[in-house]
Amino acid sequence: MSFKIAIIGAGSVGFTKKLFTDILCVPEFKDIEFALTDLSEHNLGMIKAILDRIVEANGLPTRVTATTDRRKAIEGARYIISCVRVGGLEAYADDIRIPLKYGIDQCVGDTICAGGILYGQRNIPVILDFCKDIREVADTNAKFLNYANPMAMNTWAAIEYGKVDTVGLCHGVQHGAEQIAAVLGAKSPRELDYVCSGINHQTWFIDLRLNGRKIDKDELVAAFEAHPVYSQQEKLRIDVLKRFGVYSTESNGHLSEYLPWYRKRPDEITRWIDMSDWIHGETGGYLRYSTETRNWFETEYPQFLEAASKPIDASKRSNEHASHILEALETNRVYRGHFNVKNDGVITNLPRDAIIESPGFVDRFGINMAAGITLPEACAATCMASINVQRMSVHAAISGDIDLLKLAVLHDPLVGAVSTPEEVWQMVDEMVVAQAQWLPQYAHAVPAAKERLSKSTVKTREWAGAARRNVRSIEELRAEKAALKQAV
Repeated sequence: MSFKIAIIGAGSVGFTKKLFTDILCVPEFKDIEFALTDLSEHNLGMIKAILDRIVEANGLPTRVTATTDRRKAIEGARYIISCVRVGGLEAYADDIRIPLKYGIDQCVGDTICAGGILYGQRNIPVILDFCKDIREVADTNAKFLNYANPMAMNTWAAIEYGKVDTVGLCHGVQHGAEQIAAVLGAKSPRELDYVCSGINHQTWFIDLRLNGRKIDKDELVAAFEAHPVYSQQEKLRIDVLKRFGVYSTESNGHLSEYLPWYRKRPDEITRWIDMSDWIHGETGGYLRYSTETRNWFETEYPQFLEAASKPIDASKRSNEHASHILEALETNRVYRGHFNVKNDGVITNLPRDAIIESPGFVDRFGINMAAGITLPEACAATCMASINVQRMSVHAAISGDIDLLKLAVLHDPLVGAVSTPEEVWQMVDEMVVAQAQWLPQYAHAVPAAKERLSKSTVKTREWAGAARRNVRSIEELRAEKAALKQAV
C-alpha cells in the first residue's frame, strides 16, 4: 500500500516517534509517506533525523519529509494527525498561573476548568485552519485524527465548523483498564472485557468482566483499597467509585479538576491527591512534567538518536489508537476501541451535539459506534456539566464573544465552586490580555479588557498552589534516573 500521512505538530518528538513506529508495525504500510510539519524548524530537524535513522536501521522504503509549510504537508494526505499545543509552554504557564491568583488550583488544566477553556480558545482557530487545508488540498476522503487537547472542544469544532471527517483519540481508557486488570489480579489486561462510555476524560467503566465473570462495585472497591500502590495514588477515584458505583477512566489528578468537590478548599486538596507522581494531583503537575521533558530531550538528544538505530519490535506496538484505526480501514482487519465522535444518539442520555467517547468498531467501512448506551444518572449529570461548558466554549471561540467566554468559565464546575462572578470576569480579562497573541478572535476585545483591568478592585494573591513542586534541573533528573537504575 502507498499513501500519505501528515502529522501536524510533529515537533512533539516523543509522541511522533511512537505514532511512526506503531504505524510501521503494520507490514502493509512499509511503503507509505510521512509528511511532518511544525512551526519549529529545530524540532522538525530533530524528529526527522530520528525517523530517518529508524527507516535506515530497518531497511524500509518509507519516505519521511519535513516542512514548516503545513499546506504542503497536508496536500494529498489520506490521514492527517494533529498533536499540536498552540502557545506552547509559555501560554500553558499562564493557564495555570493566572487562575491560581483567583484560588483555582489545577493539576493539568487542558480539558475544561479555566486553563482548559483558554487552551481551547487558542486551539480552535488553528484547528479550523487545518480543516480548511484538509478540505482544499488533502485526499478527497481524508480523515482527521485529533490527539490534541482539549479533545472534546477541538473535535467539536472540527466536525461542526470545520466540516471534516474527524475522530478524537485518547489513551485514558486503556490506562484505566490496565489498572483494573492489575488490582483484580489478571495476568494480562486482555483478560478484562469492558465497556467505557461518557465524554473524553470523564469516561466510565459501565461494564466490567474478567474472563467472562461480571465484576461489581463492591469487588472493585475492595480490590483497589487492597492494592498497595493504587490505594494511595487514586484516593479520589476510589471515593468517586464508592459514590457513583463505577470507576472513572481518568487519572486522579485529571478527575480532581473536573468535579466541584475535591480541589475547592486548599487545606483539603492534599487529602485527595498523591505526590509520588504529577498525574496524581500535584498543582500544575503536567506543566512541570512537560517543562522537564522538553529540557531532558534537548539535552539527551544524542542518546535518543542512538536508540533509533534499533529494529522495530512489533510486539512492543503501543495501544495508541491511530495505527490500529489505519490498519482496520486499509486492511479490513477489524479493530475495537473507544473513540471521540459526535453523539447523534449513541449515548441516549447525553445531547446529540456533544462529543462523546464510547466504544466503536473499525473496518473498511469506517468507524461504527455501538449505539443505545445509557449512562448511570450520576455519570450523565457530571458529563452534562462539562458538555454545557464545552458547548459555550466552542461557540465563544468561533464568535470571539468574550462575554460568552466568561459565562463558559463561570459555569465550569471547579471554577464555580471556588470563584465569584466578579473574580471570573476579571480572571478571563487577564487571561485574554496575557494570551492575546494566540487569540486573534478576541483582538477587538483586548483594549476594553485592559481598561477594565486598570480599574478593577477585585483582589488577587500570588499563590503557588496547595501542592506545587519546582521544575527539576537536568542534573537532578540524571541523578534520579541513575538512582532508579541502580535500585532495579
